[in-house]
Amino acid sequence: MFGITVVSMTGVIGYRFYNQPQLAVGNISPITIVAPKDAKFTDQKTTEDRRKDVRAGIIPRLKRDDQLTESLKQNRGALLDQINQLRRIGSPFPFISTNILSLADQQYLRNCPEEQWQLLLKTLQSSTPSRDLSPQLQKISKRLGYFLQESSQSASKTESTQKLDAELKTLILKVEKAREQYAQVISRLAIARVDQISPETLVTALQLNDSTWKVTEQTIIQVFDRILIQGLAPGISPELLAETIRFHLRNVLPTNADNVAQEVLLALLKEGHNLTIDKEETRRYAERAALAIEPVMVSIKKGDPIIKAGQPIEQSQFVVLDGLGLSQRQTNWSGLALSAGLVSVGVLIFWGISQRVHRPLRRRDHILLCLLSISTPAMSLLHPRYADLPAVGLLVSSFYGPTLAVSQVILVGGLSTFATDNVNWEYTLGGLASGIIAALIAGRLRSRDDLALLGAGIGILQGGVYLVGYLILSTTATSVWYAVLPSAAIYGLLGMAWSIVAIGISPYLERFFDVVTPIRLVELANPNCPLLKRLAMEAPGTFQHTLFVACLAESAARELRCNVELVRTGTLYHDIGKMHDPLGFIENQMGGPNKHDLIQDPYVSVDIIKKHVSEGLEMARRYGLPQVVRDFIPEHQGSLLISYFYYQAKEAAEKSGQELVDEVRFRYDGPIPQSRETGIVMLADSSEAALRSLKDATPETAIVMINRIFKARWRDEQLKDSGLKYEELPIIADVFVRVWQQFHHQRIVYPKAALESPEPVELVNQSHKVSAE
Repeated sequence: MFGITVVSMTGVIGYRFYNQPQLAVGNISPITIVAPKDAKFTDQKTTEDRRKDVRAGIIPRLKRDDQLTESLKQNRGALLDQINQLRRIGSPFPFISTNILSLADQQYLRNCPEEQWQLLLKTLQSSTPSRDLSPQLQKISKRLGYFLQESSQSASKTESTQKLDAELKTLILKVEKAREQYAQVISRLAIARVDQISPETLVTALQLNDSTWKVTEQTIIQVFDRILIQGLAPGISPELLAETIRFHLRNVLPTNADNVAQEVLLALLKEGHNLTIDKEETRRYAERAALAIEPVMVSIKKGDPIIKAGQPIEQSQFVVLDGLGLSQRQTNWSGLALSAGLVSVGVLIFWGISQRVHRPLRRRDHILLCLLSISTPAMSLLHPRYADLPAVGLLVSSFYGPTLAVSQVILVGGLSTFATDNVNWEYTLGGLASGIIAALIAGRLRSRDDLALLGAGIGILQGGVYLVGYLILSTTATSVWYAVLPSAAIYGLLGMAWSIVAIGISPYLERFFDVVTPIRLVELANPNCPLLKRLAMEAPGTFQHTLFVACLAESAARELRCNVELVRTGTLYHDIGKMHDPLGFIENQMGGPNKHDLIQDPYVSVDIIKKHVSEGLEMARRYGLPQVVRDFIPEHQGSLLISYFYYQAKEAAEKSGQELVDEVRFRYDGPIPQSRETGIVMLADSSEAALRSLKDATPETAIVMINRIFKARWRDEQLKDSGLKYEELPIIADVFVRVWQQFHHQRIVYPKAALESPEPVELVNQSHKVSAE
């Protein structure tokens, strides 16, 4: 099998060496080669590489997102509403005619300290200038004085005085009201949430007169809408955005208003965007751009040198050489030898692992594993994306366990990578990841629904690893992940498809190669299976014995980390042969006469007892039980001595003076247990009758009895091939006693009255009626 595996695997792994060009890319040409004719060839590899780079490095297509645009407009409206609300509190401005005081003077008046304002009032009321006034207030005082004098000149002296006082009073009231409203605005600024713009800019916005602010507000809205219509891409730098805003505001507003508009627009736009990537359009554009790449053509004229001696061969030169049949294709024996060496090492590594973690493999197991191993490089030759590593991992894990499955996936994946001429690491990494996950999980699942969910997870993982690997390994720095997404999705679907194929063919492989999965074992352990239903009806005592043995063996197998499902299923079928003569076994006699007491011939009786093994094997074959389950039928008895009838025959021989009884005649035919699982069942079967016979015994007494049975089996060398260690026997004994205690726990003693049925009410009523009569 080793030779067959190496030869067949090498035949597939080394496929590229059968017709390998000696003058390949990178090789040194030993001679100068001249073109024998005019020729023109398509460089498929270079063309595909260029198209691949175009797909990955395409500039994203953008689209305007209406939802983001509306959100930005709502933010703009909220900010302008806040500014307008503050301006309404401080309105009107200007509060007096600009013919009397300029806007700057009026702003100073409503913002100057209270002390300066009181000094100005005294100055206006007394008409005596104060030296403590600031220069600007002195200027304002003079302007107001001129205004008051001019307004009172046309009246008489008395009327002039009265009019002056009235004008002054009106003016003071206007200024004080403006100062009060402005103070409210300033206090509101401390609590208002206008985080987008600085307080200085907000104050400047409040200082603009109503007409200027109206123009500024309309300008902000127009520029904002124009920028959004053009589109605001994510990630734009604040400097570039500020330059764009300045361009739109150029020569439109006065300086103060222009500064306010710039900061408001920058605050609204710098943290947002309304352009998003149009993934579908980008994908279509990338595909169109890739298809637009013209095939790379390589041409040469007759007599022109293709390659000179001593020069390394480049891709374009190889295309010409190979197209003209000058690349010297032939079998590369050294490459095939290397392939055979790598395959041999891989097979030996796998064999070593299987020897340590699995029971001996049969020839049909080797054939199945060989076929699964060959399938991966064979599919990879079609294209790396078709590698069936998920199916291999799932099947081998289900048949032989996670350890062997992971080993096979890694080894076969590595050999398949070697078999590929141009390694595509995205496909390789995706296939390995999905295959390893399938190998780790599939052997632990107990239903086909779980396997279906695993298949979906494998598909997602395989596609995801491909996508990440493509982006990491791509030569184009600006790879667009959604342009690669369709390929990743297809590769993920292929992983899921391989899982579906594995689940679908698993029952056929189980039958054809006589292997079992945990799911198959669970199905066979169903009491509604035909053979178990027969056992329960035809040999009910044996069926009950089987259930108790199964409880003992399953608990011990779980404690020793053996194959619990195999132990449970094998135990349920280990005594099916007793159906050939149920009354020949005491558990089915139900207190009736013992058949062997009537026979009174130990040789006939021992044949009946031993026959339950051969009949059980025949039934198991007829019902199509897997070999690994059939092994429990002979191995749970091993070559044990049927001591009762042996000593009966020995005693009869001694009395009659006959020759000594042949002990082999009274032993089972074997084989002795060949696995830990069948060894545990042998111990459980031997202990079951002993434990059932114990009624009021203590756990200590039970342990002593079990250990005596175990030591007898060990001395009889029944467990030498099972893989069980002597130090594990006390652990098994403790488990058996613990299970026995669970079956035979104490119960409370009910009072006698509680066990008597109460007299029916109808009868009580009738008795009372009779008594009355």
